[in-house]
Order: sequence, then C-alpha cells, then structure tokens
Amino acid sequence: MKIVPRRVMRSATRHLSQVDPVLAGTISRVENQVGPLDMTLRRGRFLSLVRSIIGQQISTSAARSINERVRLAVRPHWVTPASLDALDDRDLRGLGVSPQKIGYLRDLIAAVQDRRVRLDRIHRQDDEQVISELVQVKGIGRWTSQMFLIFCLGRLDVFAPLDLGIRANLAREYGLSDMPGVEACERLAEPWAPYRSVACLYLWKSGDLDPDAT
Repeated sequence: MKIVPRRVMRSATRHLSQVDPVLAGTISRVENQVGPLDMTLRRGRFLSLVRSIIGQQISTSAARSINERVRLAVRPHWVTPASLDALDDRDLRGLGVSPQKIGYLRDLIAAVQDRRVRLDRIHRQDDEQVISELVQVKGIGRWTSQMFLIFCLGRLDVFAPLDLGIRANLAREYGLSDMPGVEACERLAEPWAPYRSVACLYLWKSGDLDPDAT
C-alpha cells in the first residue's frame, strides 16, 4: 500500500487550517474522531479505471463483489487490457457487468491498446491533460478522471465540485441553506490551493462523523 507521506499531509492540513477557519474546524473534528487522514493510492492504473467504470451507479458492496469476480476470472493474471479482453461479453455479463458497462470496458481496452490513452506515461502530464486524455473513453467523465488524479496519481491540488458528497458536506460545514453549485464550490475552494485534494478527503470524511461527538 502506497500513501502520500504524512509530513506532506501535515503541511497540507496546516495550510488549510490557516487559510480557512471553517475548514479548520472540519479538520479538527475529523482528527479528533478518527485521527489524521492518510491519502492512500490505488495500485494499477488500468485496474483503477476498470473499477471506476464497474462501480458507476451501483452500491459500494455490489461494485466490490463484481470487481472481485472479475479479478478471480482473469487469474492467474492481473487485470490488464489483455486479460480483460480475453473475457467475452457473455463472460462479463455472467460476472454481473451490465451491457452498457461492457461497452465502456471494451472502449477502455481499445484506447489503452491503441495508445489513445497512455497509462504508462500519463503521470507526466498536468491535471487537465490527464483529464482530456481519459475523457476520450466512453463512460469516463471529468469526475472519474479527477478521482484517478487523486487516488492513482496522488495529485494534491484536485478539487471535485461535481461530487455530490463534497457539495452536500460543504453546505453542512458552511451552514448554507442550499447545496452550492459548482462555481460557488470553486470559489470556496480557491484559498485551499495547492492542497485541494486533501481538503476533499476531509470533507468526504466529515460526512461520516458522529454529529453528537465533540
């Protein structure tokens, strides 16, 4: 398991707490209840995108189950374009992958194999270049690309205002009467640079806190 170094996370939370007193309170509550957060990076860039596609619009437990069945189906190989392509559509359907997502996975496989998406060198690109490359694939949009930037490439300054959890938690933390729109979220997040990914981690976790705990 690879994580962003804790000294980097400490620098990030210090900065966020200094520039935003509301977020400082969020960070304090999270750390009082669960401790400082780690930014854990996922293994396997292709695998991460496969899991993101499979997980769309289904529960976390259902996605976990289907992804595990896919992993077992390609054994003893890792989940790669070649090993996944070796499964036909009937195989994937039997593993619980919907026809629409099978189409997305086929497009991802083709994009990697024909080098439209160059996962072996994508880390050399800036955030917007990564997003532009990934959204060529059917079923991969800006939000999925941002999750890839944060959790695969370990980028520290990615903000995800399309994420409903982020928007709902911003509304709660900032005492807003309505869930803020994308532009309002982006304005709130401006002072957090260059650690907006870390702010997202704390906002996501804040939704899991015990509201009665001090």
